[in-house]
Amino acid sequence: MLLIYLPEWIEYFNYPGLELWKFLNLGIFLTAAIIILRKPIRNALIARGEGIKLELQKAKAERDQASAKLAEAEALLTQVKTDVQTVRDQASQEAEAERQRQVSAAEQEMERLKTQAARELELARKATHKGLQQFLANRSLEIAKQSVINELRPEDDLRLIRERIGELRRARG
Repeated sequence: MLLIYLPEWIEYFNYPGLELWKFLNLGIFLTAAIIILRKPIRNALIARGEGIKLELQKAKAERDQASAKLAEAEALLTQVKTDVQTVRDQASQEAEAERQRQVSAAEQEMERLKTQAARELELARKATHKGLQQFLANRSLEIAKQSVINELRPEDDLRLIRERIGELRRARG
């Protein structure tokens, strides 16, 4: 009896569009593939899981390292800020000291120039005073000479000549 009904079942399996034998083949193929590939797939998944764990550990280590570097960089930045402020303060102090030194040097230079100007004025005053004395002496001599020439009479002239001749004879003799 089974043989009689078998062709009818075959027709159900070969119904166009349904074709259950294709699904049966797929089930056999998948079962065989799972049995054969179960171990390599499991090993691959385990290896992949371990690889992911290693990558996570590596990422955590890198994150910790980056955090440490960040903390170090922040400490250095704080130190740099402190150093910059120290340099600014020092530069400000040096600039103030330089300004004071320049003011002091300018005051000393002004004092030196005042002293030099006073000396030069004194020398000019003395030179002018000497020149004025010499001018006045020469002028006085000219005036006296002119006065003597104007007031000299012929008999005074004759008397002066005789006195000079007498002095020359005594000096010779």
